[in-house]
Amino acid sequence: MITSSLFDDVLIQPVQQGADRLLVVSGYASSAMVSFHFDRVREKKKELSVKLIVGMCGRDGLPVSYHRGFQKLALEDYPQNFECSYIYRSAPVHSKVYIWLKDEEPFASFAGSANYTQIAFGSKQREVLAPCDPHQSLAYFKSLEPDSIFCSDPDAETEIRIYSDPQYFKRPKEAIDAGEGLQTMPEYIETPSFPCVRVSLLDRYGDLPQRSGLNWGQRPEEGREPNQAYISLKADVYRTDFFPPRKARFTVITDDGKALICTRAQDNGKAIHTPQNNSQIGEYFRNRLGVASGARITKKHLADYGRFDLVFCKLDDETYSMDFSV
Repeated sequence: MITSSLFDDVLIQPVQQGADRLLVVSGYASSAMVSFHFDRVREKKKELSVKLIVGMCGRDGLPVSYHRGFQKLALEDYPQNFECSYIYRSAPVHSKVYIWLKDEEPFASFAGSANYTQIAFGSKQREVLAPCDPHQSLAYFKSLEPDSIFCSDPDAETEIRIYSDPQYFKRPKEAIDAGEGLQTMPEYIETPSFPCVRVSLLDRYGDLPQRSGLNWGQRPEEGREPNQAYISLKADVYRTDFFPPRKARFTVITDDGKALICTRAQDNGKAIHTPQNNSQIGEYFRNRLGVASGARITKKHLADYGRFDLVFCKLDDETYSMDFSV
């Protein structure tokens, strides 16, 4: 039985031993965990393919940030290396099983209590996983596939209830147990009952930086992609535990319904990046402000838009909302 170092023992060591494909059955899972796992494997100079079945969303639904995050990973970030399906018919699946394949043959497998989330594989919860027969585990995985639907399937959003993040994370337990749902893809709503922070896009002098923050890519002498950007955090925010620690992944759902998988970077974790592509934040804000792709963002652009700051609300340890509405 494995009770510590679950991430290394279960999700990294098999890759170093030659395994190249992971099949996951997990009652609950997060898109931030998928991104985190891929990055940690690539730090080891290895490649990874993941096929994930999320088991409890047929009963409990999904927050829109996870759903959009899974779709983005499957369709944009790792289209050849990541698949995600949701159990939507028959009984929900609460199992947590990890099956490694090597050259398409069962290599190793583990089962236990840990969901495919950073929380379960981190230090904030105590979980266990134990080795089990990989052939039996593979057969179990295959038995669930007919009851699942791809996250990118056009019918997924009618078969699975998709909640706004505040609605999902604040539902009373009785509503979850009763399987009560809300309309599919509800509008973004304010989150006053969650801890929130206000983050200015301006520097301490009240100016918009010309070569950092939203304009980080405006460095032609360095050959940067001009849309590269990050969100700068002031000390009164980055010195707290409001955001996850550096290297951890978290999903940010915006007020206009976009999902960004983010991480903290730079000294003291004072910047929010999009690790898959540092241009994603810059492209997002340029689209929102009506600024041409690759062009410098100015303080006047923000003034004309009507906003100089963002409000982040913490919905859970891996999920945040970001409000840039006027």
